[in-house]
Amino acid sequence: MTLPVGVAILLLVVGLWNLVIWPQFAKRIMADPRSRDESGGRTTFFNVHAVLISVSLSLGLATGFVGLVGLIG
Repeated sequence: MTLPVGVAILLLVVGLWNLVIWPQFAKRIMADPRSRDESGGRTTFFNVHAVLISVSLSLGLATGFVGLVGLIG
């Protein structure tokens, strides 16, 4: 894959940023009282955010991978 070095570095940084930020957000969501109902079950609030975090981590990983492959050549 041929990418300009600047673009590859940008993609790698964006991927790493996502992999650093979203787990911190996940910790806050798990600690949020809206994540569990009275019986301790997961709420829609938790489920929606879990999907959001999962998709964002997957996209971050893919973006970082493309950036890394672009740098390696």
